[in-house]
Amino acid sequence: MEQEIKPLSIAKIQSRPRPVLMTPLRRCGSHALRLRLNNSPEFYSPYPLHIIDFMPLLPRYGDLRIDQNYFRLIVDVIGLQTSSMVKWNDIVFDPVDIFEAIKQEKRSIHRVLWELLLRAGELHHASIVMDKSLDSVRYADELLELFPDMLFLNVVRDPRAQVASMNRAIIHEYDATLNALAWVDAHKMASALIEKYPDSVLTIRYEDFLSNQELVLRRICEFLGISFLPAMLDVSHSQEALQISQLSALWESNRFPPLMANKDKFRQQLSLDEIEVIETLCKSFMQKYGYEAMTPANADITQSMLAVAGEKSLSGRLQAWADLKENNFKDYILRRYRADYLGRLMAMLPPPA
Repeated sequence: MEQEIKPLSIAKIQSRPRPVLMTPLRRCGSHALRLRLNNSPEFYSPYPLHIIDFMPLLPRYGDLRIDQNYFRLIVDVIGLQTSSMVKWNDIVFDPVDIFEAIKQEKRSIHRVLWELLLRAGELHHASIVMDKSLDSVRYADELLELFPDMLFLNVVRDPRAQVASMNRAIIHEYDATLNALAWVDAHKMASALIEKYPDSVLTIRYEDFLSNQELVLRRICEFLGISFLPAMLDVSHSQEALQISQLSALWESNRFPPLMANKDKFRQQLSLDEIEVIETLCKSFMQKYGYEAMTPANADITQSMLAVAGEKSLSGRLQAWADLKENNFKDYILRRYRADYLGRLMAMLPPPA
């Protein structure tokens, strides 16, 4: 066991790329922003590891002050990176090297993850490294304890459009009510972050990006302290955009310019009852961010409704996996490989003490 665990000094942080986390919920247009910003040599954001999926395993590693436990965690987080659907180019991580580099600092799964991200950013000579694991907003306080200079890019999307997108994504629920509740929960955490650390957060609306990409990208670049480049407006030459568009139907549109007309596509994808449920649950945030309601936003949402929604979502997820296996073997096998990796860890690790 190590005798002393030290916090990462600000001086050491500042000699490395500055860390940025995008928040607070997936299916907000986050890939569109990440891929465009990646056209800057000052910026690097690899495909996210979504460490939230690993968190149920964390208690099984026991006391991380014990070297053996921490090293095992490092090995398994590196394994998560290698099992990712989209690989990080040109870098291989040595767990012994990672362990020796960070063992004297405060021990945390987030410190392990960010060591991988920072090293990847250094390899690309970036001054900014961003993690697009939006759900990690729930760990913001711990991240700021580790990295006091961390910044947050908070992306807001009309909840009706975002829920409609979430309803079709295997990573979310297959029910509008449950996804609307997740939207509200995520934005509550983002609001708490903004209130506590206002100077560290930039909030943008995805719809504003759709209407004026350059203006929004310039705002983001100014916030991050990097130069805006006209190349950011053209994603067609992005090799990663092409790659991920071929892997999953969820990402097909990322190789093309975003369409303003799609912002209201939810009107065809959701029933009026679903829209009213979303507007009821998200009412205060819709008012805050300037989204106009279409309904009275006065739906009666009961526990029995939520129970039915849960059953519907479970059935929808099982069907979605079956459909994915039938219609896109690449997407299916890559997603199953990652899920199976986490499942194997769950089976191998001892139960929490």
